[in-house]
Amino acid sequence: MDDSIVRGTTTKQIVQALREAGAAEVHIRITCPPIQWPCFYGIDMPTRQELIAADLTVDQIRSYVSADSLGYLSLDGMVAAAGDGKETFCRACFDGEYPIEIPEGAGKYVLEDQLKLPTG
Repeated sequence: MDDSIVRGTTTKQIVQALREAGAAEVHIRITCPPIQWPCFYGIDMPTRQELIAADLTVDQIRSYVSADSLGYLSLDGMVAAAGDGKETFCRACFDGEYPIEIPEGAGKYVLEDQLKLPTG
């Protein structure tokens, strides 16, 4: 069980360590949907190209991390678990629907660059 798989490298290392410790099988459950889009709202998340779920299917990710099974919570399941409506829940990193327009190919500092706020 983990909160997310972002790049996949940590999960791969954990699965390897579990197998080296003698685990016959490793089944992974992730408590959010696959992260396919970067976050521009304060979470330090890589570019889309660095996100493992941006280009790979769940089965391809399972194979990459060498797990016996891999399951994610669905977007609807996560919204239901949060107890708030979909319209008030930012889900941009899961579905690419940003609350404000983000230029294609933008870097993680795009909002800071657009919102040059006065200091002092």
